[in-house]
Amino acid sequence: MSSTSVTTITGVIVDDIRFPTSKQLDGSDAIDYSSAYVILHTDNPLLEGHGHSFTIDRGTEIICVAIKAHTHLLIGRTLEEFISNPGAFWRHLTSDSQLRKPLWRLISDLIPEQFLKCIDFRYISDAITPDEALKMLKELETTKSERIKQIKEQDYPAYTSSAGWLGYLGEKIQRLCREAINEGFTHLKIKVGRDLQDDIRRLKIIRQKVGYDRHIMIDANQVWDIDQAIEWMKYLVEFHPYWIEEPTSPDDILGHARISQALQLYNIGVATGGVNEVLAVLLLAAKFRVPVCPHAGGVGLCELVQHLSMIDFVVVSGTWENRVIEFADHLHEHFEDPCIIKNGRYVAPSRPGYSTQMKKNSRQQYSFPNGPVWKTNS
Repeated sequence: MSSTSVTTITGVIVDDIRFPTSKQLDGSDAIDYSSAYVILHTDNPLLEGHGHSFTIDRGTEIICVAIKAHTHLLIGRTLEEFISNPGAFWRHLTSDSQLRKPLWRLISDLIPEQFLKCIDFRYISDAITPDEALKMLKELETTKSERIKQIKEQDYPAYTSSAGWLGYLGEKIQRLCREAINEGFTHLKIKVGRDLQDDIRRLKIIRQKVGYDRHIMIDANQVWDIDQAIEWMKYLVEFHPYWIEEPTSPDDILGHARISQALQLYNIGVATGGVNEVLAVLLLAAKFRVPVCPHAGGVGLCELVQHLSMIDFVVVSGTWENRVIEFADHLHEHFEDPCIIKNGRYVAPSRPGYSTQMKKNSRQQYSFPNGPVWKTNS
């Protein structure tokens, strides 16, 4: 593509893709992992964009309708408009890349001023101003190439959540813990919150299997109220959890603050949580020295979040200390550029884009409700 050519978006395809994961009890509440899948067509037949939004089965059709309602904002727009000002393009979509680089490298190669153009500071300027953010980014700019080299050579730390789903029995948990250790993982995440005695039983099994030189994190998937979270966690302290994720509604900021304060005595952290918003979060977290450990799993989320953590390491925080990316070993075989885990770490993606492109056969097989898989299961 020459420097003077213009690439125009000519069409948008939206597919409802669902995988029958509930049959294997994968996931904390055994739903069918699903995805509202989008393909952007351009006037260049060799260039198209793929993206998706992870959903949880019922309601995916509503997300697809919402996406289709936004297609008029994309058709006729050019790739060059997006590249020149991603923040303005994002605001265009939310108000009414196909470059030959992986997304993490594309954003890492931006100069600080370009990076800041991706971020809407209107609602965060009381905590961090554009000038403060620019100063932070410039302080790390000169050593960026060293971190890019480091991430290619050493990969990015990961944690697995595939060993501790609520529906798994003791023998399966032991086997999955053993496999996780053999694969080099030093951090494992376990789902909790349905039954206290069952949580204690499963955590005992896991601690016996992995020992105390590895970290265990636990995730309640928002099932508790504030007092219940504090009381429940007191019974799990003996297992030395590294953090409790989503103990209550992620929208309850003050509730999380109360839980965090109550658990400080036990040295247990409290965790909760489009690219544009994430970049703003990374800047805020770096300013206040809060590690960011992305939640993933589902359909294609591991493929996405690896890029975001690598951007954080190279551009924003400059460190991966106390930082890990979640890895759940589900459904990666359906993607053209699946994430790669080696010795418990994410290998930096090298193919262009955001690692979102799903295989054509998978899209056809799992398209809902008319794909062959769903016709067979109906």
